Amino acid sequence: MDSIASMMTILVPVLLSIACVVHQDAAPKAPTDAPATSAKKESPRRSRKADPAPAPSAPREPVEVPKDLAPIIATAVERLVAMQEDPGQWPYEGVYRVGGKIPVGYRIGGTGICGEALLRAPAYADDPARVAAIAKAIAFVCEGIKDPLMSPDDYDGGYDVRGWGMCYGARFLLAAQRAGAVPEAMKDQVKAATEWYLVALAKLEIPKVGGWTYSRAPGRDTPCPASPFMTAPCLETLFAAKAQGYAVDPAVIDRALKALTGSTAKGSGYVDYSGGTGVKDTADQIPGAVGRMCAAEVAMTLAGRGSTEGLERAIEAFCAHWDALEVRRAKTGTHVAPYGVAPYYFYYAHYYAAQAIALLPEDRRSKHWATFNELLFRTRSAEGTWNDRVFPRSANFGTAMSMMALLMQQPGSVEPARWAGSAPSGSE
Repeated sequence: MDSIASMMTILVPVLLSIACVVHQDAAPKAPTDAPATSAKKESPRRSRKADPAPAPSAPREPVEVPKDLAPIIATAVERLVAMQEDPGQWPYEGVYRVGGKIPVGYRIGGTGICGEALLRAPAYADDPARVAAIAKAIAFVCEGIKDPLMSPDDYDGGYDVRGWGMCYGARFLLAAQRAGAVPEAMKDQVKAATEWYLVALAKLEIPKVGGWTYSRAPGRDTPCPASPFMTAPCLETLFAAKAQGYAVDPAVIDRALKALTGSTAKGSGYVDYSGGTGVKDTADQIPGAVGRMCAAEVAMTLAGRGSTEGLERAIEAFCAHWDALEVRRAKTGTHVAPYGVAPYYFYYAHYYAAQAIALLPEDRRSKHWATFNELLFRTRSAEGTWNDRVFPRSANFGTAMSMMALLMQQPGSVEPARWAGSAPSGSE
């Protein structure tokens, strides 16, 4: 008995500490697409041997793709509205926590992505449930600027996701204004919050290098490599802001575009995990770079610095090496060898592959849409959602990104804003 008592004296504090570590916010019930399996977490930066470009994936079993996408989109809308949480948010859930909770940047960013997807879907004004959900989301995103952990002035470097909240918070509010979805009583508040997010995002620009990243290890004021994964979405937000009459500094855009150019290998189109001042052409890593390739080429094209050939090269790489993404979907761990693909990269890559297709000349889209849809429908759950994480809650993110990809194929789809503020210069 004494030995059991002694053992309990040792174990109880340990068990309590484990309970504290694994505590997470309660998530609403939602479908998951695959069970979690263990995977070793590794650094995103690994030694990379320059090998020949990888071969495409093996042939895949055919998947039925509905000819009429409208009912698929309608189901996704219904599921997304049902997943909204109090007080009007759709939090993105990953492994990263601040004080044991989902960080506010993920809460605002996830809400912005889901809200924009609902705004883009047809017949928004005729859907009272959607209108009510968007009104609550707008209020939540506007209140987010008051959170101390969203401050652009108090941040002093390190891993941090407030920039994602700024990027997608601003984009959602811009989309709501464009769609005429802002309640009359909130118009001034929404305009002020939009301006706040845009100014805050500009303040987090990487010094000298340009662009943005969520991991500023040297400190805020020290130049560091830009993240194409983050820089491309931030550029799209600023393009939209400029198109809707908000002030955007052209120098910030020029530096970010230069950072994207410096992250892209001219030979293969490979886009590095981080860069900005030049990158080695490691074509053997293309399977892990296809999402970044599509995102970077989309941003460059919208700025008048991309090309149809560049878009198609990125699209074809995405389709050819899709299995390198799928093997990491709904798995634990983040940047796992050999390609460093994290689960959260999955539907991000699908969204930007879809945007790349939508930017092609019309006569070159159909063959790519057919291949893309066959891949997207491989991961749709029986409930009509998509999820690339082990967390049920993150079906909101996957469903929103997938829904917007499908909407890009529909008549009257939202056209992304283009940048007309500057012309290419130098080697760009």
